[in-house]
Amino acid sequence: MPDVRRPSAEEMLDKVRRQAGAGARGRHRVYLGIAPGVGKTYTALEELHRRKERGTDVVIGFLETHARPRTAEMAASLEVVARKKIPYKGVIVEEMDTDAVIQRHPAVALVDELAHTNAPGSKHEKRWQDVEDLLEAGITVISTVNIQHLESLADIVADITGVQVRERVPDRVVDQADEVELIDMAPHALRQRMRHGNIYPPERAERALNQFFREGNLIALREMALRKMAQVCEQELEEYMHDHNVQTNWAAAERVMVCVDDQSQAQNLIRRGWRMADRYHAAVLAVAESDWAPRARPRYRPNVAG
Repeated sequence: MPDVRRPSAEEMLDKVRRQAGAGARGRHRVYLGIAPGVGKTYTALEELHRRKERGTDVVIGFLETHARPRTAEMAASLEVVARKKIPYKGVIVEEMDTDAVIQRHPAVALVDELAHTNAPGSKHEKRWQDVEDLLEAGITVISTVNIQHLESLADIVADITGVQVRERVPDRVVDQADEVELIDMAPHALRQRMRHGNIYPPERAERALNQFFREGNLIALREMALRKMAQVCEQELEEYMHDHNVQTNWAAAERVMVCVDDQSQAQNLIRRGWRMADRYHAAVLAVAESDWAPRARPRYRPNVAG
């Protein structure tokens, strides 16, 4: 079997810190949804209840109910860490109080909407950065995110849905999570939930059904989520085989090269090359225009005698 890449010292340290014991890094469980309304938050609350019933110390670090009665009811009996109030443009914005959660130091904290952008004046710009602080403090985190918020898929989501997703989370946050669980739902069933008022109020539901929640959009988002989960499963299998010295025939390494110029489309091309390289565990190389522009060649002159 060809040599498998040896983990770096930082990767080995991170692996040790994920194991139980004093000073261990918290574990990260991500509920990945195909679209809003599939039940990520509700499922995360169910998981929190199960752990509480087993005697685990759990809290809600941040929860967004979106005025959904069943979600609010599920959260009612769980401890909630008070939010931090931040003045912004004449209003008071509530964000997760990361320091308060760390000071409370539960065994498990639920943090909803991983891709959320915090209000100016917060400790971090993004909520996933707050989650990193909790994990480093040894707190296990259950979080939620939808597939359209992954950075590498931004251009595809915009092309398919016509919506520019501004709130994004780096792929590595999901890739490095200890557990990723897909929250799936058939597009037709999700649209029915929307019509019944289980996701948005009636005045928003009809508009959403004709825009982001068109059935074709949901099918495409579902496919992206399933592909992402296939990559996660493949990565977990390879790590298991490596850790347990399972012998197999590894495929020859591929390489992906992306040629770009100074046009705005270059970012989309780099993302596409990265996705392809990530799918095949290949190296990716970006080449700028000045590197690949053809050079002037000497004019060919036939060697004619006489």
